[in-house]
Amino acid sequence: MREFLAITKALSDANRARVLIGLGGGEMCVCQIIEMLGLAPSTVSKHVSILHQARLVESRKEGRWVYYRLPRRPDATARKAIRWAREALAGDEQIQADARTIETVKKIDKEKLCARYERCR
Repeated sequence: MREFLAITKALSDANRARVLIGLGGGEMCVCQIIEMLGLAPSTVSKHVSILHQARLVESRKEGRWVYYRLPRRPDATARKAIRWAREALAGDEQIQADARTIETVKKIDKEKLCARYERCR
């Protein structure tokens, strides 16, 4: 029950759903996620923390950057939730706009992108 509630909480916010779907295209630095969402770093940190607690994303630290990705080996419940979110949001205009934004953001040098924010974690 606890796992189910954590996943439903994680998916109950549009920004968290956007992050989850955005990570379907591959790993992103937290600064890239901040840029994609257009939200404050602290807000983005809270969102990715909730996704992480629900085991819908994994993180790793490399130097000054924290990277997030979909889990490499999700448990059955997380795998079903990720698949359902992808299918349900496949035609959503915001998700399509995010995909275009992610393409642009991934072309920006991480040093320059991270410099826009006080911290990149």
